[in-house]
Amino acid sequence: MKSTINVFPLRAIRVGFLWFAMLCGAFMSALYAQENPADSLKLINLSEVVVISTGRQLDHQKQRKPLSTLDEFLESSRSINMVKRGAYAWEPTMNDMASERLAITIDGMQIFGACTDKMDPITSYVDVSNLSEAQIGSGQQGAAFGNTIGGGINLKLDKSNFKPTGCNGSLESAFESNNKMRVFGGELNYSDEKFYLNTDGIYRKADNYKTGGDEEVKFSQFEKYNFSVNSGYKLAEGKSVSATLIYDEANNVGYPALTMDVSLVRAVIGSVSFNQDTLFGNFSNWESKVYYNTIKHVMDDTKRPDVLIHMDMPGWSETAGFYTQANFNKEKNHFFFKLDGFYNKSYAEMTMYPTNSNEPLMFMLTWPDVRTKDLGFYAKDHITFEKASLKLSTRLAYHSNTVADDFGLNSLKIFYPEMEKTNTRFLKSFSAQYHKMLNDFHFNGGLSYGERAPSVSEGYGFYLFNSFDNHDYIGDPNLKTESSAEANVSITYKKSIFEITATANYFRVFNYIIGVVDPSLSTMTIGARGVKIYNNLEYTQLFNASLSGRYNISNAFKLTGNVSYHRGVDNDGENLPLISPISYRSALDFYKNQFSASFSVEGAGTQTNYNPAYGETKTAAYATLSASIGKRFFINENNLFVKAGIENILDTYYSSYTDWNNIPRMGRNFYLTISYSIN
Repeated sequence: MKSTINVFPLRAIRVGFLWFAMLCGAFMSALYAQENPADSLKLINLSEVVVISTGRQLDHQKQRKPLSTLDEFLESSRSINMVKRGAYAWEPTMNDMASERLAITIDGMQIFGACTDKMDPITSYVDVSNLSEAQIGSGQQGAAFGNTIGGGINLKLDKSNFKPTGCNGSLESAFESNNKMRVFGGELNYSDEKFYLNTDGIYRKADNYKTGGDEEVKFSQFEKYNFSVNSGYKLAEGKSVSATLIYDEANNVGYPALTMDVSLVRAVIGSVSFNQDTLFGNFSNWESKVYYNTIKHVMDDTKRPDVLIHMDMPGWSETAGFYTQANFNKEKNHFFFKLDGFYNKSYAEMTMYPTNSNEPLMFMLTWPDVRTKDLGFYAKDHITFEKASLKLSTRLAYHSNTVADDFGLNSLKIFYPEMEKTNTRFLKSFSAQYHKMLNDFHFNGGLSYGERAPSVSEGYGFYLFNSFDNHDYIGDPNLKTESSAEANVSITYKKSIFEITATANYFRVFNYIIGVVDPSLSTMTIGARGVKIYNNLEYTQLFNASLSGRYNISNAFKLTGNVSYHRGVDNDGENLPLISPISYRSALDFYKNQFSASFSVEGAGTQTNYNPAYGETKTAAYATLSASIGKRFFINENNLFVKAGIENILDTYYSSYTDWNNIPRMGRNFYLTISYSIN
């Protein structure tokens, strides 16, 4: 076993590049690339920008499914996979790392979910109607958004930004056959050179979906409302103020992979910012923002049959924060500076109601009112040379957690009698990324180091049930800081009609945080197999590699595709959970004379590197086919977009490694979207 551990990095790299060699031979003739058209998914070093709307309008012409959920947009990314616990609120993962190892923000604002079961990831509090793009940074290239190990995602809000467009708006609707999802949305905007006001709203309601073979997945329904308003006023030339308000609410959300559903989840997100184009000296693009958000999340089991003990599990999260940032340019150096901070309050409780009303209620604080303070400074220098550039960046942060509730503190002291009420850490990250152009070749390579503090659940969770491995989890406030050393490389060969890219990264994560069984403890949840306490492993290793390409067959036809390989083991050579098997995507897209069409395939190999100790079971290989066709019509000076499509054409029954408890995916699904834009 020791020899296996020692040779893993070299063996993983050999395996990865063997795959590259094989895939280059197999794919060079077709020159596959990212699933989305190049215009809507841009490669920036090891980062991506997933474009959602252009000029306050969803890109109906080039998006294959314009009114899809934000989860589906993110899943189309080369970098992101989504963990599914149902049809709603999928959890993003990047580089095979889940959300606690990522920095996820909305327009630069820190937001934290209020659910101990991660049923409300940050991405669930906005919709495609709010956003212009998703900015994705792999590894420490995402550190501008916060402390991270795996990367960062910033969901950028769509704003008119003083464009002299006057009044415009749109009405949009969609229907999907499988779960009878109805989507209704619209927006109304005004913008001139002095003032802009953007308003939008969207409503989604879906019934239970059906798998391939027409099997109903019970408790997979959901209903969601989302409204947003943002406005700006120009104080003087180059100076402006802006404000944003988002209200998001979901009701009757089913989670078929879990033991409970959600009766209500509500988020209110607000911000005010000041922008100035030029500052003293060579400083420019100064932006300062203050923000506040509050979230309420209520888990519910009243609609589930055969519940032995009814439970109420509400949770709350409140965050107030700020950031101020500016650019500084001098000759070949292009600096970016950012100072940010936030204060978060996370509180969750559980009340059990025995079937015998004469027995007393059982009450626990599952998150004991944890107050988190974080103050960080980020700096980046982009140095340009002839046909080359070097990016150097660092992030330094002060981070502290305080247990504010005495009852919750005393509950944790049952396991940790000597624990302190407050835990303080200093977090740091460094990154160097080099880019070189050699004729038609682009080379990117980099080294980085980053740290992150344990999440609230990892540090202070109290008997949190995980249905994936059927264990109760208890946090450890004395966990060591998790850190990661990363190496990455990317090589691109680019011509006007085609492009091919090979990428790979390797993470060695020290003090990796994961649950470890403690046989001396008794379970709290009926039917649980045991109790796990979050612990630090000595280290883990993760390797990711992908091959992608694009081929413009003609001005109208474009062929794209992507294939990736992943591997992850701990310091004992055991498989880590939720590591992707070999996966692939490919599509043929057509655009001409206001017509659009696409045909795509998506699939994965058999998951052979799984670990039953974490509740994983082997998932079979699968492949699905999808197609769409659309047309843009001109009515006077307005636009009517119509797009229809079919997903999972062969009605395949399947599940992937990211489907919680192997919950099956949706079967054959027809959809129709209609949008009428008033200019």
